[in-house]
Amino acid sequence: MKKLSLFLIAFLLLIGTQVKADEGMWIPMLLKKYNIEQMQKEGFKLTADDIYSINQACLKDAVVGLGREGRPFHHFCTAELISDEGLLITNHHCGYGAIQFHSSLEHDYLKDGFWAMSREQELVNEGITASFLIRMEDVTAQVLDSITDATKEMDRQKIIKKHIKAIQKDAEKGTDYRASVKAYFNGNQYFLSVYEIYKDVRLVGAPPSAIGKFGGDTDNWMWPRHTGDFSMFRIYANKDNKPAVYAKDNVPLKPKKSFKISLKGVHDGDFTMVFGYPGTTTEYLTSDALKMMTEVDNPHKIKIRTKKLDLMRADMDVSPLVRIQYSAKYAGVANSWKRWQGEIKGLHRLNAIAKKIAQEKNFETWANSSEELKAKYAGILGKMKSLYAELSPVSLARDYAIEAGIRGSETVGFAYKFKKLVDFTKKDTANFDEEIKTLKKSTATFFKNYNLPTDKKLLAAMLKMYSANLDAKYIPKEILAIKEKYKGDFEAYAEKALSKSVFANQAKIEQLLNNYKLSSGKRLAKDPIFVLARNINFFYDSEIYPSYKKINTEIKKLQRSYMAGLMQMQKDKVFYPDANSTLRVHYGKVAGFKARDAVNYDYYTTLEGIMEKDNPEIFDYDVPQKLRDLYAKKDFGQYANEKGEMPVCFIATNHTTGGNSGSPVLNANGELIGLNFDRAWEGVMSDLMYDPDICRNVTLDIRYALFIIDKFAGAGYLLDEMNLVK
Repeated sequence: MKKLSLFLIAFLLLIGTQVKADEGMWIPMLLKKYNIEQMQKEGFKLTADDIYSINQACLKDAVVGLGREGRPFHHFCTAELISDEGLLITNHHCGYGAIQFHSSLEHDYLKDGFWAMSREQELVNEGITASFLIRMEDVTAQVLDSITDATKEMDRQKIIKKHIKAIQKDAEKGTDYRASVKAYFNGNQYFLSVYEIYKDVRLVGAPPSAIGKFGGDTDNWMWPRHTGDFSMFRIYANKDNKPAVYAKDNVPLKPKKSFKISLKGVHDGDFTMVFGYPGTTTEYLTSDALKMMTEVDNPHKIKIRTKKLDLMRADMDVSPLVRIQYSAKYAGVANSWKRWQGEIKGLHRLNAIAKKIAQEKNFETWANSSEELKAKYAGILGKMKSLYAELSPVSLARDYAIEAGIRGSETVGFAYKFKKLVDFTKKDTANFDEEIKTLKKSTATFFKNYNLPTDKKLLAAMLKMYSANLDAKYIPKEILAIKEKYKGDFEAYAEKALSKSVFANQAKIEQLLNNYKLSSGKRLAKDPIFVLARNINFFYDSEIYPSYKKINTEIKKLQRSYMAGLMQMQKDKVFYPDANSTLRVHYGKVAGFKARDAVNYDYYTTLEGIMEKDNPEIFDYDVPQKLRDLYAKKDFGQYANEKGEMPVCFIATNHTTGGNSGSPVLNANGELIGLNFDRAWEGVMSDLMYDPDICRNVTLDIRYALFIIDKFAGAGYLLDEMNLVK
């Protein structure tokens, strides 16, 4: 039996000719081999080495992956360096959590904005990390060494895990770097990424939400867009320019590279390139996977989140404090809620399932065209169909467990954090004091953004939906018992349970933690909210997740073979791997699009559109008076376009996804022209199937950000650090 690594060479290293512009999330180190000629035909004026090199400073050295302590390789957003003093810019919604954390009724930075007028005023953000890619390396052969077609799946995963651990350890040896090996092409290929990770990231500035979140969740995922979606941070290092935790004597980072900023603007048909950390896509799923997603999973998740949003919004609208407390939570819930709806519509419009079925028929014909192919690929799709039928009810139960159970009520999630404390015994008290300390910190953070009346409504509504939409065998016993005891009146249960629970009362839980003894665990274990939290999580861990994981493991194994078969079947095509939160290049053209019959969108928006939407009675459209005044005077400075307009956003055909938020959007010279922050709703199915006619990434024009910094905020001193190109 030949080793898989030898088989991989037969198709993974093929140089195809069918590389299309627009679609694709390309690996930087492979641009020279697969993409650079096409990029240059499209108008790009630099070389592959200008984008990615390990021998010289290049564009990759100015791209920042934003992560969190403990999960630095799971980049929640991208940012970019715009000065040689560690100044970076990203989206407002990427910095939203930090802005909200520092906000209070006295200092409402969400409402009023924040600008540090000196380095001393910059705000520390514990837990945020900033990663720079040092190098990449194809380690497929090492990861899959000793694995053959006959290797059992469980053994395969153990071997891979062992090899990855050794590769990462070797890459980090003798350095301060961190290494991560991730799978590409459904586990047919593996790449090592080595990072330098900085831990002192401070908030420098952010416009008020009336600019940075203009249009709010109403305009989210939409075009035309008028959102000044940016915030600014600064990376600090120790005196040797190396990563260090926060310290007063840390100094601004001196980077290898920072982006030049173009004031020349964009025009229809211009080349654009996005350089960032896309999170997750699944472009190569089968028709059965899309059916489950569009007909079962997404509709139910949309229904659950609609209820959550309605309840939160009602309380946010009548209380300024609740608005501050729940703004970030609301945005987090709404983001995927709206995307899922767009995905369903987009896939239906594309007739995606029918296209997948046609591809699968071709695959079956090809797979049965020879005995050798038949042995490898025949029957794969039939097995996957059966597995998806088996997975569908389990997947739905998982969605309810997570969306309506574990994340349904905030108090339930908070209570479960105390499980480890409750389970301490006299025989096992290691880390007891540390756990108390951690929970005290979690308690302070939790109650800063907690409103009991809101959570009471959420608890009742989520339990009601949980109990009503699943077969009883998929519902935790505690929820069934509550339903029976209270005769389906979950509001009565929520009222009683939260009135008795210490987890809904900051003073009580703090007193408990301050005087906690091992014997206190018995009392805490009987708390009604803790009982519910523990039961939901236990049920999920024991009854739902094992089945879900088992079926998915079989599907992933078959998907890996299917992916390999697709690549072997289409030898002339250069495939791009699904996004996996590693650095990628996306390129395309500035272009408008036809959304539907008689609706044609231009490629850019201006400040005039903001004034057209201005409505002081609607929070999302209440334009700050100073911005109105600047518009009235046409005081746009050097940031206006050639028509005298103040540009705000533009769209292009770059293939992006979540994680690309904040990514630098570059022109043909590699100069910064904007910040990627969204996609047009009609094309959000691009995570599953890309359509060049309608898929558009939405970009904040960098000139609008500079205009806000300079003319609106009066923080023009920040521009003195930047390299502006006219």
